[in-house]
Amino acid sequence: RGYDTKLIKYSISNYSDTPTPSNMIISCHWPDTPAAQKRILVTGGCGYIGSHTLVSLLDPNTTSETNIQYSVVVVDNLANSSYESLRRVADISNLDGGFAMNADGTGGQDPNGRLVFRKVDCCDEPALRAVFEEFAPQGGFDAAVHFAGLKAVGESKLIPLKYYQVNIGATWNLLNLMEEHGCRSIVFSSSATVYGVAKDEKAKLKETDEVGVTITNCYGRTKYMIEQILGDFHGSHALLREGGGEGDGATKDWSVTILRYFNPAGAHFSGKMGEDPNGTPNNLMPFVAQVAVGRRPHVTIFGNDYDTPDGTGIRDYLHVMDLADGHVAALKYMDNPNNNKSGNGKLNVFNLGTGTGYSVIDMIDAMGKAVGKPIPHVVGPRRPGDVTVYVADASLAKEEMGWEAKKNLEDMCSDLWSWQTKNPNGYP
Repeated sequence: RGYDTKLIKYSISNYSDTPTPSNMIISCHWPDTPAAQKRILVTGGCGYIGSHTLVSLLDPNTTSETNIQYSVVVVDNLANSSYESLRRVADISNLDGGFAMNADGTGGQDPNGRLVFRKVDCCDEPALRAVFEEFAPQGGFDAAVHFAGLKAVGESKLIPLKYYQVNIGATWNLLNLMEEHGCRSIVFSSSATVYGVAKDEKAKLKETDEVGVTITNCYGRTKYMIEQILGDFHGSHALLREGGGEGDGATKDWSVTILRYFNPAGAHFSGKMGEDPNGTPNNLMPFVAQVAVGRRPHVTIFGNDYDTPDGTGIRDYLHVMDLADGHVAALKYMDNPNNNKSGNGKLNVFNLGTGTGYSVIDMIDAMGKAVGKPIPHVVGPRRPGDVTVYVADASLAKEEMGWEAKKNLEDMCSDLWSWQTKNPNGYP
């Protein structure tokens, strides 16, 4: 993949007392071309999924596999995150000199500019514009990964106008500025909530299934609406091109990849990074971890009378590092117009999940195994809008992007426990 392989036979006797077999050869990989340099704008990159995606983008293995060295510019208003996550990213990624914030707290970076941060709210168009203008003389951005937005399902029912304003407004600003500055490649962080209540709750959800009709919360509707905006926007450029409205065809087509997540869980295996929600966690696994570490008395299971083997709801849980790698796979997929499997210039939609469902009891028991003791739990009434089974068919992501989940339930729980024990109160 972009490398010439040269086999070099040599002795290692200078480094070891062990005799070197005469037939020992070492395989060395020499790049036939220097790694391409690409700068990615990551909105909401200080958050749970965003920060782990930064680790995948900055991973030397990503450079060796793709012959692309990514640099990232993170914009985040820190409303539900901490810039401490960026320090951890720099540490894990072995960035020389680490990451340092400016004295006024409005930005920061490592000495080589691989990881840059600007404290910006994407709803603030002038502030976001300033970031685009700052980096325009350096070649601008090759692509954007868009995480920024509000994401609490329950809260979205209480303050719907805020969710529409923030999630859709931020996307509107971002797309306008990307178009203005010639950055026409975006990965959008969507959600499985766009499927709503499936007609067959026990069937795995496919990208071709109906979306938008039976969504049960405002958060999911904002994700659905943004998907529609991206589709309309992508389609409009095809129409302009057909009508001659975009010149002679020299302008780059828009590449859009929508990733529908199921249930991210776990943490970086080092225990240095993980999910650090403000207040009461909205998701099951960080709540379970906080019970395990003693911050909360017990987990409440919302209903045990579902049509499942143990009566509790079943979901598709995905390790956050697998999910992070899915974003790198999406960027690669859109980047190569010569590949038979290419998303370049296309509107692409993929589910990211494992295809395996686990019940609430399964997850609590698995976490108890990782912790080494049972997790206290009680049963409460069902929550309105909860469905019985929600599991992905992620085969299209494997077929097209070559992505599939590699980590299992044990990995999710052990890595989450490592994060929680090392950081019992989250980031400082």
